[in-house]
Amino acid sequence: MIKSSGQPAYVLHQWDWSETSLILDLFTREQGRVATVAKGAKRPYSQLRAVLLPFQRIHVALGRPKADEASDILTLRSAEYGGAAAALPPAQLFSGFYLNELLMKLLARQDAHALLFDAYADTLQALAVAQDEAPLRAFELVLLRETGVLPELNHATLTQSEVQAGQFYALRPEAGLVAAGGNEPALAGAACLALQAALDANEMTPLRQVCSSVLPALRPQLRSLLHYHLGSPQLRTRAAMLEVRRLLDATTHPGTR
Repeated sequence: MIKSSGQPAYVLHQWDWSETSLILDLFTREQGRVATVAKGAKRPYSQLRAVLLPFQRIHVALGRPKADEASDILTLRSAEYGGAAAALPPAQLFSGFYLNELLMKLLARQDAHALLFDAYADTLQALAVAQDEAPLRAFELVLLRETGVLPELNHATLTQSEVQAGQFYALRPEAGLVAAGGNEPALAGAACLALQAALDANEMTPLRQVCSSVLPALRPQLRSLLHYHLGSPQLRTRAAMLEVRRLLDATTHPGTR
């Protein structure tokens, strides 16, 4: 039987499994993304109801069902509150669910990514006080790197020549980092070098600082790369966020469409 004792985790998503139980998609530090049955979690008196919440760090013990040792769905043996953390304000909830959807779509099950787990935890903290979208862009960079699809940002991919600070570069899904054409979104070479240095240091705060300084140029580059590897034109959370913004704009400016 495969078990883990008290490993840190976050709930990415949950589904009803029966009248009293849930299926959880958990992101754990030791085992990566796992599907888990939380038996009895929906009962009114279950202590799990206050624990199995999104964006809340928990500690879980997992195991395989005795009747089916080959099962891909684990059993939640226990779950406990993992410590105080800054709660996401309502304005950042879409951002949090966006991170969760990225993880569910880009991570294979049972594939551990300890650095990515730590980056996710750190990003949730940063979102609680964020003034811009730099935490999202920084997390996207780490996610793309950890899943093996982000090219090195200090070398041109095709030629392996060193990136020049004074030149401009584009991230293309099928070609990597290349010299930018005249009319396409581009990143300055100096920004590419700074981003790579921050990624190499595995420090989220410096990475967010660099992202914040180049957001207009970085946003379209990462969006194109993510859409290519996701295989879908738009994430559900992003579509919902845009619809909410449209409705708010219509309420604020009823005469516009």
